[in-house]
Amino acid sequence: MIAAPLPADVIDDAVALRRDIHRHPELGFRETRTAALVAARLRELQIEVHEGIAVTGVIGVLRGTRPGRTIMLRADMDALAMPDEKDVAYRSTVPGVMHGCGHDGHVATLLAAARLIADRRDGLAGTIVFCFQPAEEGLGGARVMVDEGVLERYGVERAYGLHYSALFSTGVVATRSGPMMASADSFDVTIAGYGGHGSAPHRAIDPIAAAGQTIVALNQIVARRIDPVAPSVVSVCAMHAGTTYNVIPSEAHLKGTIRAFDDVTREQLKAHVAHVCTHASATAGATADVTWLNDGFPVTANDPAQAAYLAALAARTLGKENAIETAPIMGAEDFSFFAQRVPACFFFVGSNGGPSTAYTNHHGKFDLDERALSTGIALLHAIAHDAPRNAP
Repeated sequence: MIAAPLPADVIDDAVALRRDIHRHPELGFRETRTAALVAARLRELQIEVHEGIAVTGVIGVLRGTRPGRTIMLRADMDALAMPDEKDVAYRSTVPGVMHGCGHDGHVATLLAAARLIADRRDGLAGTIVFCFQPAEEGLGGARVMVDEGVLERYGVERAYGLHYSALFSTGVVATRSGPMMASADSFDVTIAGYGGHGSAPHRAIDPIAAAGQTIVALNQIVARRIDPVAPSVVSVCAMHAGTTYNVIPSEAHLKGTIRAFDDVTREQLKAHVAHVCTHASATAGATADVTWLNDGFPVTANDPAQAAYLAALAARTLGKENAIETAPIMGAEDFSFFAQRVPACFFFVGSNGGPSTAYTNHHGKFDLDERALSTGIALLHAIAHDAPRNAP
């Protein structure tokens, strides 16, 4: 069964809404305008609304008239702290903040799907929980929702998460069974030396030299300390030290991330980072203090039965040629916190329709091929009307 074409007014409204949100991006736990817009739209559809979940999150609940499971459809709402480099009419109006990962599209897609689902509520089985989540970008809004008991409060039995991606052509749906996205942990390193004059390095302990040795050593961890068949990443992404030309500073600071697809490798990476930073700095006479941010994000692992179900539903709804299996991706997602608690499936919808929409997520020129919205809306609509009765 291939989905019938969506009503033109639904698509037009989704595009307009996506552009409005894109013009007014908000960072994690600050999505007040977006949350108010979401709540108002849900109320217009006569969907039960709960606000202030995990600070700025919004939950909508729609109960069907027939027996079935309670499923959750999730859209994240937050933007990134980065400038919008696109020359488009809907460019961000907030300096240094941009929807560079498609969350504007996620919100617009789920609201459009909610409209279609609500229009057919008389034939709906089970209960649909529309989850508009704050703070996915590194702040773990899903973790906060889970800790607040959202899954238990609304009786969620299955969870599904959509993400637009320029890695895939417009209209394609990609998922996989088991680990799909990596765990992610972020570290800060403070390297302490002894400042002095640039002309007399022998009277100082140079933290910049220590930082250089530390970076080189960190880049050897994956190559020489981790099993070659275990995919992993260690990246130093920021270094800050010094203020001028002839002063050796007293401290240098590094920021970085590690990625893995299993807990054993994840813990090995953490131990090796701490060991390398301590000992590489010591060779230059400096000391290193390593701290980790929060608890990081666990691996996003799809329940095998749910992944198979989603792939089959996508093929029936959109055509077999548009339902593919993706390789594991080193990016991370806090949807993983939902997937740890209930059988769940996370999936990508391709949004790459050509050169202007081929920029990867988190690029300053990232943009959606808005034709992809139709794919996302159709699939979420199909999940809502099929999964409560037929998902395993």
